[in-house]
Amino acid sequence: MIIKKFQAKTEAEAVEAAKRELGQSVVIMNVRNMKKKGFFRIFKPALVEITVALEEDAEKSAPTLTSAPAKPQEAAKPPVLTGTQRLQLAGQQAKREPLIPESLVDRTIPKEEDIIPEEKKEPAEKAIEARLDNLQNLLEKQIQPAAEGEEPEEENKGKEENDETLAFIQLLYNTMIENEVNEKYANQIIDEIEKNSKSNSPIDYVLSNVYQKMILKFEKPSIITPASEGPKVVFFVGPTGVGKTTTIAKIASRFCVNEKKRVALLTADTYRIAAAEQLRTYANILEVPFRVIYSVEEVEQMMQEFTDYDYILVDTAGHSHNNESQRENMSQFIHSLDGKAEKEVFLVVSATTKYRDLVNIADTYLGITDYKLIFTKLDETTTLGNLLNLKLHTGAPLSYVTCGQNVPDDIENFNPQKTVKQLLGGKQ
Repeated sequence: MIIKKFQAKTEAEAVEAAKRELGQSVVIMNVRNMKKKGFFRIFKPALVEITVALEEDAEKSAPTLTSAPAKPQEAAKPPVLTGTQRLQLAGQQAKREPLIPESLVDRTIPKEEDIIPEEKKEPAEKAIEARLDNLQNLLEKQIQPAAEGEEPEEENKGKEENDETLAFIQLLYNTMIENEVNEKYANQIIDEIEKNSKSNSPIDYVLSNVYQKMILKFEKPSIITPASEGPKVVFFVGPTGVGKTTTIAKIASRFCVNEKKRVALLTADTYRIAAAEQLRTYANILEVPFRVIYSVEEVEQMMQEFTDYDYILVDTAGHSHNNESQRENMSQFIHSLDGKAEKEVFLVVSATTKYRDLVNIADTYLGITDYKLIFTKLDETTTLGNLLNLKLHTGAPLSYVTCGQNVPDDIENFNPQKTVKQLLGGKQ
């Protein structure tokens, strides 16, 4: 197969030039308008570039403009394509050929039932193949195309493939940085990929490795499960303004409505009257008991009152992570049930918070207790790098994410596949 590009003022002229040189059997693969460059670009005529292909059999039968005698037939050789040409072919076939082969995904991603599948249960290759065209366009800008009509020699083929792979890895790195993945963690991922990939690895293989590596770094989500005996006491901690009370209401609604569990709502947030009233309103709607607790002793009393319940959800006071007295008070509430009940602690943070502030918040609460992570306000940001950043910084498992104010709809179990897809530039 021969693949060549032709430029002219119009598409028709470019096609005519292609047919004059290669014959009437050429197949038009791509048509694009050329961007004019340079300071004097307004004086340059606009150009149209077409990419055409010609099968060797068609070339033999196509009429030629020269009367030179035909040369003896040589043994058929596989076509040698440049990196840019291979990308163009991949772009044309993206809807027919998966970017990540099914067999490769099955071989490297652990099939754990606890990893939440896509809502529409899309296979990994379908989830990313829509990104191929954009990756192709960006990569073409970074790889210098070969001169017109010039085919790479065999000794240069390996170097070209190596350059193409390195350019693609750099593109993935830039995409992660644009999605606010911290440079430290982006470099870790790329270093691991470069160590495990050969220099001439196919692009789809590299992308598949990055995709799977990031999913494994997120690990499976850890959601609230019933206690082995008695009620499970769940404390929700975090700074002010992150949507902690609304998140509790969403989780309580899920337990009450969907799972038919018995739930009690408690609040230790005596600093903000509005917070207690908000939770009380949700409790009335769900028809579940609600209590305000003021001391550690009352926490133990509530355990005796709700001993036959499935879950006791406790809202704590949101405060600055720099307030030492409030941190100490919260620590007493949380540790008052050590050895007396099965409990979990969830740190609720906003996806819109700056990474440096998230690190300070996370470190402060790690000084109080171990916790799991809930991210809120995903609908208010276009970059999700902080989810990976905080997961790798704390080692704490992610549990839930929220994406709006609607109770109980705007909450879902954390989905690592969906998040990684967005971090690599794919669509939701």
